[in-house]
Amino acid sequence: MSAPPAERAAPPWRLRDLLRKALGVERADVPDVAVRGVAQSLDLVRPGFVFVARVGAVVDGHTFARRAIDAGAICVVGVREGVDALPWRHVPYVHVRDDRWAVSALAATFHAHPSRALRTLGVTGTDGKTTTATLLHHLLQGPSREPEAALVSSAAARIGRRLVRFPGHFTTPEAPQVHDLLARAVRAGARYAVVESSSHGFALMRLEHVRYDVGAVTGFSSEHLDFHGTLEAYLEAKRTLVRRAAVSVLNRDDTHWLAFAEAAQRVVTVGEDAGADVRADDVVVGPAELRFTLVADGERVPCRLGMPGRFNLGNALVALAAAHLASGLEWDLLAERMARFRGVPGRMQVVARRPFTVINDFAHTPPALAKALAAATPGPGGRRIVVIGAAGERDPGKREPLGRAAALGADLAVFTEEDHRSEDVGAILAALAGGAEATGAREGERFWRVPDRRAAIEHALGLARAGDVVLLCGKGHERTLERGSEALPWDEAAEARAALRRLAG
Repeated sequence: MSAPPAERAAPPWRLRDLLRKALGVERADVPDVAVRGVAQSLDLVRPGFVFVARVGAVVDGHTFARRAIDAGAICVVGVREGVDALPWRHVPYVHVRDDRWAVSALAATFHAHPSRALRTLGVTGTDGKTTTATLLHHLLQGPSREPEAALVSSAAARIGRRLVRFPGHFTTPEAPQVHDLLARAVRAGARYAVVESSSHGFALMRLEHVRYDVGAVTGFSSEHLDFHGTLEAYLEAKRTLVRRAAVSVLNRDDTHWLAFAEAAQRVVTVGEDAGADVRADDVVVGPAELRFTLVADGERVPCRLGMPGRFNLGNALVALAAAHLASGLEWDLLAERMARFRGVPGRMQVVARRPFTVINDFAHTPPALAKALAAATPGPGGRRIVVIGAAGERDPGKREPLGRAAALGADLAVFTEEDHRSEDVGAILAALAGGAEATGAREGERFWRVPDRRAAIEHALGLARAGDVVLLCGKGHERTLERGSEALPWDEAAEARAALRRLAG
């Protein structure tokens, strides 16, 4: 029995041919053997694989070369000079100047550059990437049971309607996983691919060999400065998408849209701004949905998105315009499909409606938190209660602003852990508390510090009463909680439901 189309093997490559085509390397001493894959992680190496020994900030992949060869690697690629063959089984070592570029080139070439065989759409932006990418995939996939569109995002990866699991936890997966999924989508018969394209993905060359037909930008604000160093460097990484895309969709309501327009090949703008090419009119924000009239190409089309929050208006417009550009589908058909969109796990996800509303959201930046709190509408006389933390080993400059945003946007706040990693969680909570105190909020009255996240969720729910809304922020869809050197299994929505059961007795 043959494997389903999405699981068939990649086109056959011989090692000499792959090295020549991908890296421009001609080596007579390279054996003429079949290549079965490319990996940069030891645990993904299989017999017949090329192993790229990446040198990272903490780990040098060369220390795993022998184990990779024992696992079946037929070639090792890396940045060490003066090495031709490794002492174990005489496996060839291929020197490259940039190991990040090399793994991307090898993966893309091995899979026959699958992004070129698809209409590939990239989605970037500080906030809203996952919601926009998931909605865009929904619009392009439509009601068909056959795979029409693939999705690569931080919340999920899909080929058609089928969920695909990725190893690791990244906004943008590593290059071998990206090209593997795109290749499987091509073999499954898909026509479109939606790739959530993060600044890390561009800066680390995970997306170096992805060809984009359409670029979609949700908006831009300060974030990831621990990685990029400056706001300008962060912006430059984001602008990679619009430089490479044939046409880009930009949110004209965002203050930085012109910075992207200057770098883009061709621009289509969206927003409430009167100058937008695709405009929203008659906007009505409800407690669980968003309604507006789409104005484009001389048409006025009623639209509904079953997600709360006015900030989702920009996400909806970007997705609609990008889908229209990629597919040519009529506006009314796209609006009809959007009305059936069920939302994204961990993005303004309603976990419970009684005895009060509980919402799970990924908001982890001050602007995103402010937007999420504004969108979380309590009942008459109700209060907003938020649970929020700040990640360790990440931009410390956003911690006090997060605390301020929590105190300004919520009636009550509980500060807790959020992947504190090697940092002292107490110091992180002190920064959050400092931001809250700067607004005049007092600890024990308006905010609390509860280091254990499970206990923090239960504490917040214990404070709530009928009519309140409790917003759990920062973890969203993520499935691990990084505490010290451990990555503990985590499901925020399930934790909230369990806490509600405990409180109910």
